[in-house]
Amino acid sequence: MPKKYLVIVESPAKAKTIKKYLGSNYSVLASMGHLRDLPKSQFGVDIENNFEPRYINVRGKAPLINSLKKEAKAADKVFLATDPDREGEAISWHLAHLLGIDEKSDCRIAFNEVTKTAVKAAVKEARAIDLDLVDAQQARRILDRIVGYQLSPLLWKKVKRGLSTGRVQSVSTRLIVDREAEIDAFVSEEYWTIDAHLTNDGGKLPFIAKFHGTADGKKYPLPDEETVRGVEKDIKGKDYTVKSVKRSEKKRNPAPPFTTSTLQQEASRKLNFMARRTMMAAQQLYEGIDIKGKGSVGLITYMRTDSLRIATDAQNEARSFVAQTYGNEFIPTTPRVYKSKKAAQDAHEAIRPTTMEFAPDDIKASLTADQYKLYKLIWNRFLASQMSSAILDAVSSDISVGNYIFRATGSTIKFPGFMKVYIEGKDGDEEKEGKLPVLTEGQMLKLKELVSKQHFTQPPPRYTEATLIRAMEEEGIGRPSTYAPTITTITARGYVARDGKNLFPTELGKIVTDLMKDNFKDIVNIEFTAHMEERLDEVEHGNTDWKSILSDFYTPFAATLAEAEEKIGHIEIKDEESDIPCEKCGRMLVYKQGRFGKFLACPGYPECKNTKSITEEVPGVVCPKCGGKILAKKSKKGIKYYGCEKNPTCDFMTWDEPTAEKCPKCGDMVLKKRAFRGKGPLQMVCLSENCDYKEMVKKKEN
Repeated sequence: MPKKYLVIVESPAKAKTIKKYLGSNYSVLASMGHLRDLPKSQFGVDIENNFEPRYINVRGKAPLINSLKKEAKAADKVFLATDPDREGEAISWHLAHLLGIDEKSDCRIAFNEVTKTAVKAAVKEARAIDLDLVDAQQARRILDRIVGYQLSPLLWKKVKRGLSTGRVQSVSTRLIVDREAEIDAFVSEEYWTIDAHLTNDGGKLPFIAKFHGTADGKKYPLPDEETVRGVEKDIKGKDYTVKSVKRSEKKRNPAPPFTTSTLQQEASRKLNFMARRTMMAAQQLYEGIDIKGKGSVGLITYMRTDSLRIATDAQNEARSFVAQTYGNEFIPTTPRVYKSKKAAQDAHEAIRPTTMEFAPDDIKASLTADQYKLYKLIWNRFLASQMSSAILDAVSSDISVGNYIFRATGSTIKFPGFMKVYIEGKDGDEEKEGKLPVLTEGQMLKLKELVSKQHFTQPPPRYTEATLIRAMEEEGIGRPSTYAPTITTITARGYVARDGKNLFPTELGKIVTDLMKDNFKDIVNIEFTAHMEERLDEVEHGNTDWKSILSDFYTPFAATLAEAEEKIGHIEIKDEESDIPCEKCGRMLVYKQGRFGKFLACPGYPECKNTKSITEEVPGVVCPKCGGKILAKKSKKGIKYYGCEKNPTCDFMTWDEPTAEKCPKCGDMVLKKRAFRGKGPLQMVCLSENCDYKEMVKKKEN
């Protein structure tokens, strides 16, 4: 009789994919994440007993635990196949304890990609549970528990009930608070630019030359209008002559394949995805997607990584694909190898497609919109990373007029190389170089227009998710698995809010950060937090005892906590008052920051619990039912909608934006509508269900 094997993973999707690759004598079940953890309602760590954690079974998972125990008992061998990182190792360790499996036996299998080759190889190379990885996870979990459960009660007493704080979250919030302080303290300075709009003899290709400086090559600042008018006076009526032309060939190399951080940044820039949304789609692509005719397939490698390493087989497959699709000139002589950052754990490969077999457009029908967009981004970035460099023809020309120099630059693509597939996005505006006409030294040019503009230096920009993740990675704050949940947490707690893509601190975030800076300097110290991550890495590599880290942290922390209890008085958070009276008690409503943004609330809470959403009038639009004003509002889930000011007397409501336009067919109101959940092409549609008027909105041309 053949042996029976049980494989346990975290999710049903992953279980479905793996089941396809193993024989009929294998059962594959999902643990649905952690089955044991520290208790939520208690501290759960015995400080006096060398920081011994007290783990309990997760509430509500008893039926699942019993089912797994039954299946494990019936199996000849159990393999624990949770994710290949600290968290996954800890889940396997907890499963071993629950199911009575010897943690030193060859019960653990791990793979970087959910493919037939990787899964079968992992089964053959089963190993013991890596207790160093487990200890690193335990150390992080308990550090965060100490900070969260012992510091949060202090915030309740001194600031406001219900507040909580965390180790990595606190220093991430500080980055945003400090940036806002920089913006507030910034003193703008005036400067000017002068652009000469020129043409050569033919005049077919007008171009712009920018004021550079004096004829001897020195920079000449333009701080004010008086200086600009002086330059304009000096060059009025004088000839524009090409002084020099420099041509060069520039090589541009592709960006490396994605790590967790760069994937989240690029998805934010190019797809407008928040980090959480990116990781959700990436997890699905990793665990397996049902592809028509192929079954469940893991499409990308493990998505929590800081490594730029690529398997040789994957490189060769990519090179072969490029050669067949674009030609041999698009592959470099030797495969490209990228060096990971010094602090990288390098436990996994970079994020890449598991195979070149499934091109994004070929399997689009099997993917959701988010899965397709992210998979295409990963596919293109990886493919480009293995392609030839792009070659650009660059031209720089100095143009003299009187005692001054104007400079024109331009470039053209001589050979596209990797740019045929993918170009990395940038944060902020990037000045693009256009094409210059053929210019020769001594050539006379014709001035079409001289444009002078006043400018002011700008403060540093607020963080976006992309730039905050980049800063966290550069400063060593957190690790790949923590970026997305950290941002989610600080916004959910009301310490940080959003203005479009930008993140800014709330008043609460500023107050709590200032309190932490004054009293718990280490917790919000960037260097301290980065050093703690390094020490956790040392535990993972077996070089440091995990409980010594806890001891080294806790002794000064406990002393600081006791001192802060005595030192800090009650801190009052003053709410901004509105000019809207409460309908129930007459007090002026105040602005509050909630999970889905600002709202109005009565300051008389808890006696008066009246709250009100903040509304804005849609200009020029009246209610089609009663003629009242139309207001833009937000639902309890933060979704924008439009309704009549006379609600509930008038029940007019729509999710689509009303306009002042009238339907050319029936005269009813016209709405701005997107085809699918706020996405897709913009359309103008008639409000009336009996009218079929619909018109696509043309994109504005640049």
